[in-house]
Amino acid sequence: MERQKSMEKGLLRKSLSIRERKFPNEDAFLEAGLSRKSPREVKKPQNDDDECRVTASVFFSTFVAVSGSFCTGCGVGFSSGAQAGITKDLSLSVAEYSMFGSILTLGGLIGAIFSGKVADVLGRKRTMLFCEFFCITGWLCVALAQNAMWLDCGRLLLGIGVGLFSYVIPVYIAEIAPKHVRGSFVFANQLMQNCGISLFFIIGNFIPWRLLTVVGLVPCVFHVFCLFFIPESPRWLAKLGRDKECRSSLQRLRGSDVDISREANTIRDTIDMTENGGESKMSELFQRRYAYPLIIGVGLMFLQQLCGSSGVTYYASSLFNKGGFPSAIGTSVIATIMVPKAMLATILVDKMGRRTLLMASCSAMGFSALLLSVSYGFQSFGILPELTPIFTCIGVLGHIVSFAMGMGGLPWIIMAEIFPMNVKVSAGTLVTVTNWLFGWIITYTFNFMLEWNASGMFLIFSMVSASSIVFIYFLVPETKGRSLEEIQALLNNSVQ
Repeated sequence: MERQKSMEKGLLRKSLSIRERKFPNEDAFLEAGLSRKSPREVKKPQNDDDECRVTASVFFSTFVAVSGSFCTGCGVGFSSGAQAGITKDLSLSVAEYSMFGSILTLGGLIGAIFSGKVADVLGRKRTMLFCEFFCITGWLCVALAQNAMWLDCGRLLLGIGVGLFSYVIPVYIAEIAPKHVRGSFVFANQLMQNCGISLFFIIGNFIPWRLLTVVGLVPCVFHVFCLFFIPESPRWLAKLGRDKECRSSLQRLRGSDVDISREANTIRDTIDMTENGGESKMSELFQRRYAYPLIIGVGLMFLQQLCGSSGVTYYASSLFNKGGFPSAIGTSVIATIMVPKAMLATILVDKMGRRTLLMASCSAMGFSALLLSVSYGFQSFGILPELTPIFTCIGVLGHIVSFAMGMGGLPWIIMAEIFPMNVKVSAGTLVTVTNWLFGWIITYTFNFMLEWNASGMFLIFSMVSASSIVFIYFLVPETKGRSLEEIQALLNNSVQ
C-alpha cells in the first residue's frame, strides 16, 4: 500500500513538473486540483473518492460495450444449436458443417490482425459500430443461405466482427472505468459472452435455425442503437490531441459536479511521456522497454489456448460421448452454470486480484485435465469402466468452469491494462492475433489428437496449466487497484 501511494505521488510530481514547463502560472491551480476558472465557475476539487466513483454514465457505457460481447456469444453458440436443422435442410455433410463451424475462428483471426489499427483510426466507439456491420451482414447471409458457400461467407463475416470486438471492447472499458472496479467491469465482457452462448444452447433446441439467426440479429441492432449514446474513450481523444473533447468525455464519465482537471492532466502528461518518439510501428515494438509487457500479454494468450480451452468448449459433446456420458445432459448442465460462474468471477476479480484468480484457475484446469487423462486412460485399458463417465463429466465441467473463472477473461483485462498508448495498437494487435491463431490451431487439431490419444492429449494440457502457474507467479504483476498510468510506471520501473 505504501509503495502504491509513493508511486501515485511520484507520478503526480512528474505530471506537475511537465505542466509547469508548459504553463508556468498554472501550478497553484494544479496543486489544488482546480482548473483555470473564475471562483464562481470552480467545481469541487477532485480527490481519490471522486476518481473511484462509479457513475451511471460509466455503468451505461460499460453495459453498451459488453452488449457486443453478448453478440459474440450468440455467434459462438449458434453452431451447436443449429447443427441438426442446417445439415438436414441444406443436406450438408459432416465435413461441410465442420467447415461452417470452425470458419468463425478464421474470421476472428482476420479481424484480430486489423483490430488495433482500426480501433486507433476510427476510435473505440466507431470501431464497435464497424464490427456490427460485419455481424449484421453475416447473420443475414446465414439466414438467407441456400447452400454451404453462403453459410461459410456469413460465418466468416461474423467471425471478422467477433475478432474486432475481442480487442476493442476490453480496451474501451479499461480506458473509461475507475481503477478500483476496472477488473470487474472488463470481466463483464466474459459474462455477457457466456450469456449469449447459454441462450443459444437452450433456445437452439426449440426453434428453427433460420429463426435463430433472427434472434442473433436483435442484439446487434440494439447495440448499434445504444452506441450513439455513450462517450468516446477520453484516453483515445487525448492521444489525438483533442483535449477539449477528452475533458468533455471525462466529465460525462466522472460526473458534472467533479473537477476532472487532475485526472485529465495526468492522462495528457502520461501520453506525452510515452509518445516522445512518435507512434510506434510493429518493428519498434520489440525494444527492451516494451519486452516485459509484451512477454506478459503474448505469454498469457499463448498459454490460454495451449491449455486446451477452445477445444474443450467447442467439442464438449464429443468428449461426453467418448466418455460414455449423455451429451444432451452434459451440455445442458454447461449452459446452466455458465452465467452464474461468470457472475462470481466478475465479483471476485477486484477482490482476490488478477494473479490469485489466474493461478487458482490454472490449478483447477490442470486438475480437470489430469482427471480427463486418467479417465480416458482407464477406458483404453478397460480399468474401472463404471468410473469413466463420472470422471469425464467432472473433468469437462471442471475445465470449462475453471477456465471461465480466470483464464477466460483475465488475459484480456491485463492486455488492456499493461500497454502504453503509443504501442497499444501494435501490441494489442499482436496479442489478439496470438490468441486467435493458437485458438484456430487447437480447434482444428483437437479431434485428430482426441482420436490419436485422448489420455496423452489431456496430460499435455495438464502440464501446460502447471507451466502457466509458474509463468504467472514469476512474471505477471498485480494490477488490481492501480490506474493505467500507475501500471505504466510500475512496468517501467521493472524494466529499468
